[in-house]
Amino acid sequence: MPPATGHFLHDLPGGARVLTAPMPDRMSASVVLMFGVGSRFEPDAIGGISHFIEHLLFKGTRRWPTAKDIAEAIEGVGGVMNASTDKEVTVYWARVPMDRLQLAIDVLCDIVTDSQLAPNDIDRERMVILEEIKMYQDQPQDYVHSIFEEAMWPRHPLGRDIVGTAESVSSVTRDDLVDYLREHYRRSRLVVGVSGGIDPDRTADMIDRGLGLAGGPAEGAYDAAPDGHRAPEVVLLEKKTEQAHICLGSRALSYMDPDRYALDLVNTVLGEGMSSRLFLEIREQRGLAYDVHSYSSKHRDSGYFAVYMGVDPKKAEEAVAAALEELRRIAEQEVPESELTKAKEFTKGRLRLGLESTNAMASWLAQQLLLTGTIRTVDEVIAIIDGLTAADLRRVAARVMGAPTQLAVIGPFPSAEPFRKAIGA
Repeated sequence: MPPATGHFLHDLPGGARVLTAPMPDRMSASVVLMFGVGSRFEPDAIGGISHFIEHLLFKGTRRWPTAKDIAEAIEGVGGVMNASTDKEVTVYWARVPMDRLQLAIDVLCDIVTDSQLAPNDIDRERMVILEEIKMYQDQPQDYVHSIFEEAMWPRHPLGRDIVGTAESVSSVTRDDLVDYLREHYRRSRLVVGVSGGIDPDRTADMIDRGLGLAGGPAEGAYDAAPDGHRAPEVVLLEKKTEQAHICLGSRALSYMDPDRYALDLVNTVLGEGMSSRLFLEIREQRGLAYDVHSYSSKHRDSGYFAVYMGVDPKKAEEAVAAALEELRRIAEQEVPESELTKAKEFTKGRLRLGLESTNAMASWLAQQLLLTGTIRTVDEVIAIIDGLTAADLRRVAARVMGAPTQLAVIGPFPSAEPFRKAIGA
């Protein structure tokens, strides 16, 4: 029987760790290989290399020589496979019928240890990523978040797009890719999460046999997050768009901060769902936006809290003022008990629903261990949420909203001055 925590931790030689979470009522099994490396580890000259590698590892190994062979290995049994790159984490995962677990482990272990990095594949994928950068820049509702991060982390890897720049991606060489893999893709930087209809000990043995990664400490660290802002700032990208796309917010909390759960509840009250304050005020009451929401981004040593809105350019200043008023109000006035209860139930329900799939459970456990070094069960997180008070939310909101506001705008504006006045810059 699994322990009370619902998962098992297996320490493998070389420093890799495997978390297994049996879910015996599931027909699937998910494998998640999570490396503690991402875009904030990269020098500017090779910015985007973590994401470049993530793409390239699916292009061919000796056992599965082409991208088609790799895809068909998993899709041929009805499975799905994908990967993602973030600021501090790179993830490779597959979800398959539970009796095909060995296949999923074989494929994932093979691509991270035996990718051929063929020159032709590198050149083709470089072109694909350059088109990805252009596509992203053509979507202002997405690109405004990148501009906001540049404002939040000026001249720092945290403020650079995960995909890199056209210049850095164009200049990356095969030697750069090989060196980066050797430095960072080591057992000591890997946590594997496996969940579903599995046998824990057998699964850990299968992974240990499949991993060809070197042991020993990984090389390379990252620069600490820069100091907080001293004053409000506005970054404007003038562009002929039908909507003004706005991100505003301030420095916030890291994922190591004990107040992060209270900030999550603040976020729920402000901008999660159709009953949140920002949605009700800016969309339902004022009719200013179709999409308005808030979110937080957390790193090991810092983070930020932000509000996004897409509004008529003529109403942009009104929308900014309305959003700032909601941020001020939650920092100055305690959330009524009924609203606090609703936010708690929303947050707990989303957590439970979000962990129903084997892939979500494996990823959730692996990310906790990789980033924080500890694992909290669902019940433990729920107990923390239940224990938060209106005073906690007000204290944390005041802590976050009291930092200087940063604002990023994409829209048909010749000057940033009206926005500077709106945030007191």
